[in-house]
Amino acid sequence: MRAGPRRQHLLPPQDNRAAMGYQRQDPVIPPQRDLDDRETLVSEHEYKEKTCQSAALFNVVNSIIGSGIIDFSLILLIKGGALSGTDTYQSLVNKTFGFPGYILLSVLQFLYPFIAMISYNIIAGDTLSKVFQRIPGVDPENVFIGRHFIIGLSTVTFTLPLSLYRNIAKLGKVSLISTGLTTLILGIVMARAISLGPHIPKTEDAWVFAKPNAIQAVGVMSFAFICHHNSFLVYSSLEEPTVAKWSRLIHMSIVISVFICIFFATCGYLTFTGFTQGDLFENYCRNDDLVTFGRFCYGVTVILTYPMECFVTREVIANVFFGGNLSSVFHIVVTVMVITVATLVSLLIDCLGIVLELNGVLCATPLIFIIPSACYLKLSEEPRTHSDKIMSYVMLPIGAAVMVFGFVMAITNPQDCTHGQEMFYCFPDNFSLTNTSESHIQQTTQLSILNISIFQ
Repeated sequence: MRAGPRRQHLLPPQDNRAAMGYQRQDPVIPPQRDLDDRETLVSEHEYKEKTCQSAALFNVVNSIIGSGIIDFSLILLIKGGALSGTDTYQSLVNKTFGFPGYILLSVLQFLYPFIAMISYNIIAGDTLSKVFQRIPGVDPENVFIGRHFIIGLSTVTFTLPLSLYRNIAKLGKVSLISTGLTTLILGIVMARAISLGPHIPKTEDAWVFAKPNAIQAVGVMSFAFICHHNSFLVYSSLEEPTVAKWSRLIHMSIVISVFICIFFATCGYLTFTGFTQGDLFENYCRNDDLVTFGRFCYGVTVILTYPMECFVTREVIANVFFGGNLSSVFHIVVTVMVITVATLVSLLIDCLGIVLELNGVLCATPLIFIIPSACYLKLSEEPRTHSDKIMSYVMLPIGAAVMVFGFVMAITNPQDCTHGQEMFYCFPDNFSLTNTSESHIQQTTQLSILNISIFQ
């Protein structure tokens, strides 16, 4: 999305264009046989504002940390765009599977970032409310530090203004800040794994590698491990975008993101084992000053990630209903409407776990595993023994299985939600909620010392 000339998009079949409000536009990208890695997928005159590769890298890392790490599938997606001569996820699917596929992808590509926006609001409200409650002299029941007020305030002052940008390249510096804050948060989580972890009672079978409901975790990871919905946006922001340059960028982004995500997951689970909540910061006690600083950084991070998702939802609406072009007035109107609805929904929902699970299995899984693989298999003329095709044949059924079984298990085995509640180990005198074995009582009692020596 840019203030200058707009991108053209491959449109739905002619008989459907009038009903969808499309005007005829010619594709601007030559067929794949005329492309190689040194040619761009997008005409130079369409993109006057470009970002350097480092800015694009931070955009991808920010999107991945906020919502995603998948290597092969991301490269496969851009290869599919090259094969079909298209420059958006929607136009790729439209070229491959026609108008029905285009509509299905548009629905998924809208719902995933839209639900992600809701989840980011929930995180920001839950996290920052605990931060402001730690201000000396502030009444914890004060409405101005409640999650509803914080969600509304952060929307008006930060997420809405940032989301009104037309060019995603302008978010490069914002993403750099978000990535830097994520590094600080990682350090805090690691420190607490060392100082707090030994004093938290371990759940039964805490070290069992996988349990019957492990497939539910795949749904959550699918939510976390995706940035396909804004890949073409970031790709097009590169100076002279090529498949080779995109591959290098993705590999660098994946290495950074894998390191961060593995350490977050490992340190979080080592500290709390089976007590780990969907929002890790819900596990920490409110009187922990170091974690309070981490909560502040985390809240700022998700606020800065939010506009990346809004860009995608707006582009989907622009492609489906406005032929890919939004006037200045409609750009503002659509942005405000999308953010308003997301904010209202996030004010009504306060449990993050089920949001992540359902969004992961219903939206993220097909966007990651099924659709890129299906597009590549249909477009590629490589033999079936080619490595890309073999991986595509593997990814597609795995994605379908995760989607079906993940949805069933998310409904039949919903996660418990302790939103806004202090965990039992934050109350040293409350033994009734803990395992009554002597060792666990001793561990819980030791938390009274932690309240003085660690949390202050």
